[in-house]
Amino acid sequence: MKQEKHLDLNRRDFLRGSSLATMMMMMGGVPLNAAEENPLVNPDGSTTYTGQAKPLPVGVIGCGTWGREIISTLSTITFGPVVAVSDTYPAYLKRGGRLAPEAKQYADYRELLADENVKGVIVATPTHLHKQVVLDALAAGKHVYCEAPIAHTVEDAQAIAAAAHKAVNVNFQPGLQSRSDKQMVNLYNFRIKAGIVGTRLKARGQFHRKMSWRFSSPNPDREKEINWRLDPALSLGIVGELGIHQLDLINWYFGLNPLAVTGLGALVNWKDGREVPDNVQALLQYEDLLFHNYECTICNSFNAEMGVVYGTDSAIMMRDRHAWMFKEADAPLLGWEVYSRKDNFYNESGVVLGAGGTKQDTHTAKGAAILDAADPKSPLQYSLEAFLINSYDHAAGVADFTAMFGGDDLDALRDYLVDSQKSRVAAATLLDGYVATITAIKANEAIVKNGRVEIPENLFKLG
Repeated sequence: MKQEKHLDLNRRDFLRGSSLATMMMMMGGVPLNAAEENPLVNPDGSTTYTGQAKPLPVGVIGCGTWGREIISTLSTITFGPVVAVSDTYPAYLKRGGRLAPEAKQYADYRELLADENVKGVIVATPTHLHKQVVLDALAAGKHVYCEAPIAHTVEDAQAIAAAAHKAVNVNFQPGLQSRSDKQMVNLYNFRIKAGIVGTRLKARGQFHRKMSWRFSSPNPDREKEINWRLDPALSLGIVGELGIHQLDLINWYFGLNPLAVTGLGALVNWKDGREVPDNVQALLQYEDLLFHNYECTICNSFNAEMGVVYGTDSAIMMRDRHAWMFKEADAPLLGWEVYSRKDNFYNESGVVLGAGGTKQDTHTAKGAAILDAADPKSPLQYSLEAFLINSYDHAAGVADFTAMFGGDDLDALRDYLVDSQKSRVAAATLLDGYVATITAIKANEAIVKNGRVEIPENLFKLG
């Protein structure tokens, strides 16, 4: 027994002190995810392939509007076959099945989880139903992609985070698409991190789209069910359900978690019996008096969706997956901006920050075409591709470890996987999803309260 313990300690020390490649050479092992089958991860977070990515058969739980969008997007990804779909509403299940004709259809998601052909699941149910589905999926040993926000209460978010952290054998990814979007990843890696804004001052974001946010049904019970977003007991309101991606983007670009949030909200236009405000504003405060002023309305569409990060040297505006830098007159010369293309906005000139063109060709016709061209991949496609690739690689890493050491020591397995995860395709982590969800929950709480809500620092910690 003592000898077993001694060997176990040596194994852990070895794992902590060695890289994955070194271990594989010393053990004489060949990774199951061989190099020719893996994506090459570029510095900007985009990927290229030396071979076909291995398929990961998935099941989609929730075939509503967004669930069907996910199924449609997966149909464009050759290594993400949809082998099962599930929804409790027969009409939605049928529609989801039409988009994935080869998939098995399950009215009960637990039957989908029992399907051995399903290796990963996409959870696209209403937010308040996420918890039990995710917990059951993790317990069934499935890789999980959970739409954001991951939960509608702090307690549910903590339960999901605890279970996902404990489930070392599988990959968990929250659906924060910007974290995988080549445009946003490039902007962060090569512009934001480089400090081109100077000393950070503040951020501003908005979501403006006139829409009722209500779905109709001839069945009163069904209408209530599909309009869960309008129920304050089940929904995080427009700031959480519509704004979470923009809230997360600023948390990411700031590299900080908010300390407090002050909110205002009113029901101005859609007075149809709902209680959820249709016009809101949230002021999120970070350390060093850094703040993010975010507004969201479904009563007006002017100026649509955008975000701006302000600094002492420049401001960066993000809109429609494009970005522009507006420099201050006294800002230091960066060099590359002299050759970059510039677009005019009213009386300002913005330097185009594109993920496609280089600093040498952004002033040429070729560069202009690159920057003007719409990215053929949507943020959702980038995000789902990342989930599929990372889940396959995660499973391969677990298999490698188990073949060499057995599968009993989860702490050692976790240490082993840390090194392999350095080559992950850019994607939101469990912590990213948890922090974004807590941010959205507290922002909505402040809006409902029409006041200020402090956010304890330890609330953002896992475990």
